[in-house]
Amino acid sequence: MTCEAHASTPQRTLLVFGDSLSAAYGLRAEQGWVALLQHRLHDEGYGYTVVNASISGETTAGGRARLPRALQQHHPAIVVLELGANDGLRGLPVPDAQGNLGAMIAAIQHAGAQVLLVGILIPPNYGPKYSSSFAQMFQQLAGERKVAFVPFLLDGIALDPDLMQQDGLHPRAEGEPRVLENVWQHLRPLLER
Repeated sequence: MTCEAHASTPQRTLLVFGDSLSAAYGLRAEQGWVALLQHRLHDEGYGYTVVNASISGETTAGGRARLPRALQQHHPAIVVLELGANDGLRGLPVPDAQGNLGAMIAAIQHAGAQVLLVGILIPPNYGPKYSSSFAQMFQQLAGERKVAFVPFLLDGIALDPDLMQQDGLHPRAEGEPRVLENVWQHLRPLLER
């Protein structure tokens, strides 16, 4: 009887919509922070199914183009929006990335889902003006759109060579639990049991 009751409980969908940082680049999928998130939600009694719609190499323009289908297909209650790093690494104009992210946030909210915007910082070799405006983009969007916000996905990880892969861009398996903690502290207030 318990199994039947549990089986009939509707599962809400949490959609992670990102790039290689959420797609467990260079790792087995089960080592990535998104897989670890699914385990934590289950272990702590939250009724969510996590769908990872992250694609390595994705830009904000690519994400904006494929978001409507993902929203229609999954009907998420929460979307963790983790895009922008590839725009920054390619030196694409910050206003374009900001416009794409803003349009995605609006589309997610229009679909009735909550948004957790995930910020990223880029290496300083792109110049202080670009790096600064890139970092401010996420904070500004979160404030304007009144959405939950992770200031820096790789906080406490990015500068630790023991936690980063050789490319210096993606966490090793040892760093993924810390990535999850960075997301969890801002995601938890959005969750319903």
